[in-house]
Amino acid sequence: MKRVLLFLATNLAVILVLTVVLNVFGIGRGVSASGINIGQLLVFSAVVGFTGSIISLLMSKTMAKWSTGARVIEHPSGAGEVWLVETVRKLAERAGIGMPDVAVYDGEPNAFATGAFKNSALVAVSTGLLENMDRDEVEAVLGHEIAHVANGDMVTLTLIQGVVNTFVVFLARVVGFVVDKVVLRNNDRGPGIAYMATVFVCELVFGLVASIIVAWFSRQREFRADAGSARLLGSPRPMQQALARLGGLAPGALPAQMSAFGIAGSGKGWGALFSTHPPMEERIAALNNLPPA
Repeated sequence: MKRVLLFLATNLAVILVLTVVLNVFGIGRGVSASGINIGQLLVFSAVVGFTGSIISLLMSKTMAKWSTGARVIEHPSGAGEVWLVETVRKLAERAGIGMPDVAVYDGEPNAFATGAFKNSALVAVSTGLLENMDRDEVEAVLGHEIAHVANGDMVTLTLIQGVVNTFVVFLARVVGFVVDKVVLRNNDRGPGIAYMATVFVCELVFGLVASIIVAWFSRQREFRADAGSARLLGSPRPMQQALARLGGLAPGALPAQMSAFGIAGSGKGWGALFSTHPPMEERIAALNNLPPA
């Protein structure tokens, strides 16, 4: 839940800043005393909704390295780093993508992939994962992350986040206008305090619903990336073994902005609605149902 709150706070901060900036330049005046200009409000909502997501995507590699302390392996030292880099290279060639940057960071078992472009992504693994898994299992995890890159999951998730953000901004202002002008019958020249308060509350509530939608899509991505790893390795068994091993370990927490891109992590109860990853047992079972290669 802490990650969800951080995520919502970040989105809300971006929306508030962009709202002020766009209003200064006269772009955000889709709601006025005379009514709602649907076209202008949609443009405003799309600009606000997509800007934060796109900026996050473009900065994703830099932010990932900074937030995890990941060290990119530029000149492999030792047999372990050589194997790691060459394994990623082999999997990237099989997947038909450019060689990603390969990084290692200190932490409990986890891994992630990020980046705005398929041919210049970043794949990072934790020291805990390397220490607690054998090479077949690590290779399966790397295949999972390479599948994320090949599937364009970072871009797709960004676009979906932008779309839901757009609807959050748009619908919050429509509801705010209705409350201000229809329910409270405010006849002043512009939207009143009730409008602003309603927009603020609606953005929080709609943002919560939007997070559930984005989290559901992220869980589907994980199933596809697991299947992608099985195809790259020619068998689902290594991925199943890796997931079973991860299920018995305490997964390393990633920063809030990186949690959707890790290999591990799932919620329980109501938290499952906001979880970016399905339960390990469901992922393992799904790999049993893959069609023959």
